[in-house]
Amino acid sequence: MQRQIITLFVSLFLLLSQAAAQDGTQQARGALFKVSGSGHSMYLFGTMHVGLPAFYPLEKRITEAVAQASTLALEVDTAQDAGAMARAMQEYGVFPPGSRGFAGLDPSVKARLDKVLATMHMQSSSVEGLRPWLVATVLALNEYAAQGYRSDLAVDAHMAQLAHAGKAKVIELESVVAQLSLFGRLSLEDQWRFLEESIEAIETGKQKREVREIVEAWRTADQKAFDAIAARAEEDTSVSGRFVQKVLLEERNGPIADKLAALLAREDKAVAAIGVLHLVGKLSVPLLLRARGLTVERVY
Repeated sequence: MQRQIITLFVSLFLLLSQAAAQDGTQQARGALFKVSGSGHSMYLFGTMHVGLPAFYPLEKRITEAVAQASTLALEVDTAQDAGAMARAMQEYGVFPPGSRGFAGLDPSVKARLDKVLATMHMQSSSVEGLRPWLVATVLALNEYAAQGYRSDLAVDAHMAQLAHAGKAKVIELESVVAQLSLFGRLSLEDQWRFLEESIEAIETGKQKREVREIVEAWRTADQKAFDAIAARAEEDTSVSGRFVQKVLLEERNGPIADKLAALLAREDKAVAAIGVLHLVGKLSVPLLLRARGLTVERVY
């Protein structure tokens, strides 16, 4: 369970859920940009961190680009250091010994959590040692699994496999410790609110509706749908919504753009694959790359 949780959250909080099974044709999916500068070019592809068998094979243009690339840049390569992931999860995702833990959760919210867990065939005792943000992740992970989504079929992991099978080396734009440390900045009060909002989203079906919209936008490479998703996220005033938008997306986009610009300056025909929500919105990675003087073309 812990490894699945790590895999899901390592690339951080893309809300994914159910989509109809597709025929696996090599159609455009996600979002693809071509970035040029310093006499070099790079493909920048938007991924999802879970998947379905029907997502593959990816479009030929993507698979050929990875096959010809000297470097594939990912947010993190989850296959590289399982020990680091486990240590970071212990530090940022688990209550320390002697903590009040779930004694700090409002009893009415605890009853709702127990009910949601019961629908997933889980007991509250199985998550009481986890910090609230991580419990919210467990809820999401189980709901995704119930809808058929698999972390072992994540798009970024699939691209890493393509790179390892060819000549491209895989580099990380971030570290799992840096990613998970972001959750350490949430106060415990905000973490409880984060969990309550997650419970409410599951109870009302909001999470399922929203993630289905994201999946469908990715499956069909629907630019208008992505723009609408980004606009709605930028207006979200909830604790979880603000944290995802301001910290997990916008705050990370600048450093990611800097590292991609540096990669482009030293190498030609590299490929970068990051979560698709980093590629849309007012402070997206493509816009930041353009602001750094690079030529950015949206392919789809």
